Amino acid sequence: MRSGAVIGSASRLSLTDEEKHMSRLSLFNSPLLLGFDHFERALDRVSKISSDGYPPYNIEQLGENALRITLAVAGFAMGDLGITIEDNQLVVRGKQADDPQRVYLHRGIAARQFQRSFVLAEGIEVSGARLDNGLLHIDLVRPEVESRVRTIQITGGEITGGSQRSASGALAETQERAAGAVERIR
Repeated sequence: MRSGAVIGSASRLSLTDEEKHMSRLSLFNSPLLLGFDHFERALDRVSKISSDGYPPYNIEQLGENALRITLAVAGFAMGDLGITIEDNQLVVRGKQADDPQRVYLHRGIAARQFQRSFVLAEGIEVSGARLDNGLLHIDLVRPEVESRVRTIQITGGEITGGSQRSASGALAETQERAAGAVERIR
């Protein structure tokens, strides 16, 4: 039994030396999942987003392809708020200016700033935003995506000496064919 393991429990007290020096294993490390690097980066961004609960928010589904994010931003004026999209990440920032002319006998409502981020799926677009009674509503849509099917032509390779010709030979032949086709067009 390894040191640090707890029998009959899902929790562990400590990591072994081997586990401490292990590199992080990716979910997308499979040879069957090609070109999914951007998903891994998106997951990393989600894990790094602040766990601060301010401001509270709701996410509503308005239709099959429409969402609304609503943030409770009481006390913020439109000029105090900013919405940007940075690398498929919706970022909402708020900053209130402190009024030096005011004299507070008790200050229970602090002028605070915030940044709240939401990672957007590929293709999601912001259709609008409005501030209403201390609630900031941000509407999102996903445009309809047409599915497309493409057939890939399979060509035969010449067999020489018991093995198929090399990829560089096939590339050279393809380039020759393309050059010949260009000449015929002229």
